[in-house]
Amino acid sequence: MPEYKRASYSGESLELNNGTVKVAVHKRISGWGFAEIFNDEAKLMAVLDHFGELKLRDQDIPMRLEAEKYEKTEKGYRFSVSSCTPAERLKGTSFESWIGYPFEHPVLSGTVDLSLYGNALVIDTELYSSYNVYAEYLRLLWLYCGEGSYGTAKTDALLPGVDWPVGDEWSSGTDFFKDPWADRRIPHPNKVGSPVMALSVGGDYVSVEYSLDEPVARWFNYTEYYSQPVFAVPNFIERQNNSLLGIMIPDVKTEDDENKPFARPFEIHKGQRIRFSGRVTVGKGTSTDALVNYVKRTGMPKPQPVYSPDEALTVIARAYNTNLYHKGEGFGYVQGGSRSISPAPPAFLRRYVKDNEGTKLSAELAKKIEEYDGNAKQSSPAQSKEQLCERGDTIMSWQRHDGAFCFDPDGRHYGKDDFVVARSFIDPMAHAGDTALYLNTTCALDLIRIYESTGEKKYFDAACRSLDLFVDAIRPEGGDYWETPLHAPNLLAAGHAANTYYYVYKNHGVDRYQKTAVHFLRTLLAFTHLRRPKNVPSLYNTKPCLCCSDWYFANWVRDFVQWEVLGCIAQAGSLGIRWEEMDPELDWLTYVEGVTTAAYNWMADNKKNNWRPHNIPSSLQAYENGDYNGCYSDTFNSVTGNTGGMFIHPSAIANCIYYFKDKK
Repeated sequence: MPEYKRASYSGESLELNNGTVKVAVHKRISGWGFAEIFNDEAKLMAVLDHFGELKLRDQDIPMRLEAEKYEKTEKGYRFSVSSCTPAERLKGTSFESWIGYPFEHPVLSGTVDLSLYGNALVIDTELYSSYNVYAEYLRLLWLYCGEGSYGTAKTDALLPGVDWPVGDEWSSGTDFFKDPWADRRIPHPNKVGSPVMALSVGGDYVSVEYSLDEPVARWFNYTEYYSQPVFAVPNFIERQNNSLLGIMIPDVKTEDDENKPFARPFEIHKGQRIRFSGRVTVGKGTSTDALVNYVKRTGMPKPQPVYSPDEALTVIARAYNTNLYHKGEGFGYVQGGSRSISPAPPAFLRRYVKDNEGTKLSAELAKKIEEYDGNAKQSSPAQSKEQLCERGDTIMSWQRHDGAFCFDPDGRHYGKDDFVVARSFIDPMAHAGDTALYLNTTCALDLIRIYESTGEKKYFDAACRSLDLFVDAIRPEGGDYWETPLHAPNLLAAGHAANTYYYVYKNHGVDRYQKTAVHFLRTLLAFTHLRRPKNVPSLYNTKPCLCCSDWYFANWVRDFVQWEVLGCIAQAGSLGIRWEEMDPELDWLTYVEGVTTAAYNWMADNKKNNWRPHNIPSSLQAYENGDYNGCYSDTFNSVTGNTGGMFIHPSAIANCIYYFKDKK
């Protein structure tokens, strides 16, 4: 007997089992099928509710796709499916005389193939329409995680680039957003980082993989429809005691159409083909492991730079030779009332000049560098041991008795006043005394470096007490604390933690930190777009966090930020760490190249007219004059493809180019 009790059961079942995953396919009294998916320990991980479900605009009852017959294939079973015909089902019942549904034949017919490959159930669907109709939705894969077993329990769940609840948090919850931004159950596909959804519980995960960028349906030269993820953990859409990972069409075309389970009706034409392929995978670990295993199987995508690395270096160097150079002041720019100009040339320029001797640009830059060197004052002497110990003792004075470093909003963490404004106007984004990963790794790394310079082991021990608190943490949190909720999923926390834990493992032999370093490095994938939609060049763009700023002023699911991931790469380089050596199972060298070259698209070019200021409208004229050409912008909108906000020195891009260029 099936564990799934929301379906009638005819008494007939089929089984697919390769020792890694078992799929029990069952027949309702109306036809095949629904399926129960078990892992290698016979744990019921999820239930596939149907082979598909069609809801027409003018018919109140949705029509499941079911099969009367099947055939055995090399890897599984092929089911000949048709959508339910309500008029046929109602014949001979008391409903026949007063409910008149218009269709005498199935609207959709075709095949559904179920096959096992490794730890995955592969679902291949091909359907054809018999009518011209308007549909509200066609559900292609509807997976209930925990149905008939663990219910709504979870360790974590992940929709990359969009949502990452842990423990008893709800997806689309208001923990890190306020409405309407909190609702992310059916997001615009451009906001989704990778075609994976996952949920883990008790050391096991179940995931759904699909294609975001291959059309499922198209007719003549009409609109294309793509797989649309639906993510509700727990299943608040249908208010059931499970969690929902679903795929449907139509996909969301504008932000106005987000989060509507009954979408704006779309056309299905007579004879039109609808083709979909997806995978339901089971495995060990958390949702991050599910995403990592997808990347292992498919590989890091090939970067798509608009310049070669050498061309980009020249664009950046030329900017520092022209609009980013101010005679008598140095290198940089002015934006609004903020001056970001330093007399010291960016470090990469010295190498660029050396590597490009004989060019006019190199000669002009060499002259500027020589002028600075001639005027530079003697550098400050290194700090004494006493000064370093004083700094170390100050850091230790912040440490709680259990080893934690805590949030101090009115003390040392008071810089930007965003969280002060937020707690006054709306709600606090954190409370004094709260702790999070990033707050601890920053202090711990400072203490480790002080220990290395002084030999005073108390600083090393204090650092390890702090780091030990987070060795089993699942989600990176705490970066961007100055403007976002402290416990929101955060990229800066992920990269800094990976670097810190690996540095202590590599240089001080603390073996227990290696696994933690690798885990946090891999969590970067949850914030990185490993795909490029048709209309926006977002491959390898990154989200800083999955939350909002100040509760209302920036949506970091909609908008990308690249400086944080570039900063994490630069920090690794300064610590003598290489990510591809930290985690050789993934192609991190290509990842570094990808996120670096993605930033080329963010570099200002006043001829493109694709940037607008945010809180400094007066800088628009300077942008149009070309004053910021070569700089890269703070944000990139995943839906429109436009850039905006503050400008950032392009030297960060140059530093990361050398990071991957040297290794290659």
